[in-house]
Amino acid sequence: MSQTPIIRIRNLVQLFDVLPEDERIITDVLRQIVLENLPSYCKEKISYNVPYFYGNKGICIIWPATIPRGGIKKGVLFGLWWGKNLKDEDNYLTHGTNKQIFYKIYHDVDEIDEKAIVKLLKEAVKVDAIQVRKTGRPEVRKTFKR
Repeated sequence: MSQTPIIRIRNLVQLFDVLPEDERIITDVLRQIVLENLPSYCKEKISYNVPYFYGNKGICIIWPATIPRGGIKKGVLFGLWWGKNLKDEDNYLTHGTNKQIFYKIYHDVDEIDEKAIVKLLKEAVKVDAIQVRKTGRPEVRKTFKR
C-alpha cells in the first residue's frame, strides 16, 4: 500500500508549482475574486497547504484536489467557513457532510460564477462580524504603531 507523500507548502509559488494547469488557473481566478471582494482587514495565509482567507475568524478556503485531505478527487473546492449561517437563496453551495463549511467544486474555469461568489462573500463577511460579537473579540484587527 503506497502512502501519499507529505506535502509542505509554505507560499503561493510552491502551491502553484505542484498544481496541474487546470487547477492552477481555477485556483488563481478564485483567489483574485476573493482578494478583490474582501475588506482590507481580511488576510490570506497558507493553511493545510491551501489558500485560507480570514477576517476575525475563517471566511473561505480554496482547496485544489491535488492537495491531500481536501475530500475531493478532481477540481477545486471553494468553501465558505460559516456556510451553514449563509442564506444562499440561489442554492449555489453544496451542503455536504460537513455541518459548517458549505462549498462549490469547480472542474473548469468557465463554471465560475463571479456574481454568485461575490454575493456569498459579502454575506460571509457580515457573518464573520456577527460571530465575533458572540465571542466578544474585537471586530477589526488593528495594528498599533510604537
